Amino acid sequence: LFLICSILTPVNANAAGLYAKYAVLIDADSGRILFGNNENTAVSMASTTKIMTLIIALENCDKNFVATTSTYAASMPDVQLNAVTGEQFIINDLFYSLMLESHNDTAVAIAEHIGGSVKGFAKLMNQKAAELGCNKTHFVTPNGLDSDKHYTTAYELCLIADYALKNSGFRKIITTPSYSFSNISGSKQYSVNNKDAFLTHYNGAIGVKTGFTGKAGY
Repeated sequence: LFLICSILTPVNANAAGLYAKYAVLIDADSGRILFGNNENTAVSMASTTKIMTLIIALENCDKNFVATTSTYAASMPDVQLNAVTGEQFIINDLFYSLMLESHNDTAVAIAEHIGGSVKGFAKLMNQKAAELGCNKTHFVTPNGLDSDKHYTTAYELCLIADYALKNSGFRKIITTPSYSFSNISGSKQYSVNNKDAFLTHYNGAIGVKTGFTGKAGY
């Protein structure tokens, strides 16, 4: 098993022929770095943040928990599920919204119900990062919107992904092509589709998570 993590997309490819400014290739069995390019530089991580969001959620709440969308969650910028204030969901359904289409409002709804607040959830994220030896990683949000205090490295992102992939529930969600669900009342139906093209472009690949913000790039 090989883990490949890359962050940012500059205009020109570097000497190794990569378009990623920060990248690392790791043999997951031994932990040996096979290739690195600025792999220990701390940078913005965009929606790859949601790898940690999901693993914290899976480890800290029952999948049948009912989550209610707060006004703050509903105010998140695109990409959104477009849930409205007060709308309720089985939290397991929101996990698919989080990872397949990377919905920012869903991330906050999940965080608030597990951590009590976004700040409380970020504390859980940072505790887990420290447990995994990620000393150059710091989380502020559950969705990865740009913040000067929200960052990781390509190498530490690989460590987080490697840990998450050991969870069978995590693997099931991120490799699901599409998923449909409704809110608790049944008044609205939702359908989400996996936006990770890597899953279909490379046989046997587990894409894990993509992301984009203006600061992080792709």
